[in-house]
Amino acid sequence: MRAMILAVLFALAACASNNAPPASDELYKDLGGRAGIARLVDEFMFRVLNDARIAHHFANTDLERLNGKLKEKFCAEAGGPCAYTGDTMSDVHRGLGVTRADFNALVEDLRVAMETLHVPQSAQNRLLARFAPMQAEIVRE
Repeated sequence: MRAMILAVLFALAACASNNAPPASDELYKDLGGRAGIARLVDEFMFRVLNDARIAHHFANTDLERLNGKLKEKFCAEAGGPCAYTGDTMSDVHRGLGVTRADFNALVEDLRVAMETLHVPQSAQNRLLARFAPMQAEIVRE
C-alpha cells in the first residue's frame, strides 16, 4: 500500500514544475528548520551509504561536499532560507547509470530516515512530492 501511495505521489508531482519555489516555508518548519534538515540528511546519508543496492554509486564521491549540498537542496526545496549552489541534477548524475530501481531504493532510504526521525506523514509526503520530478533528471534507462 505504501509503495502505491509513493507511486501516486511521484506521478502527480512529475506533472508539477520543480523549478517553482515552494509557496511557503511551512514544510521547512515542519521538518524542524535547519537543525531538523541537518538531522534528516545525516540519517538519510547513513542509510544510503549502508544500502548495498546503491552504495556503489557513492564510492568516488566527496561525502562531505555531498552532505552540504544535500542540506542546501533539502532546505531550498522545503521553502527554507537557503539557496542550492550545486550543479543540476542532470549534470550531477550524468554517466552514473542510475536506474529506476536505484532511484526507488534511494527514496525508500529517505522514507525510512524520515520515519526514524518521526517526521509527520504529511511533511514526508510534501517533501517526496518536491523531489519526485527530479527522477526524470536522474534516472538514465
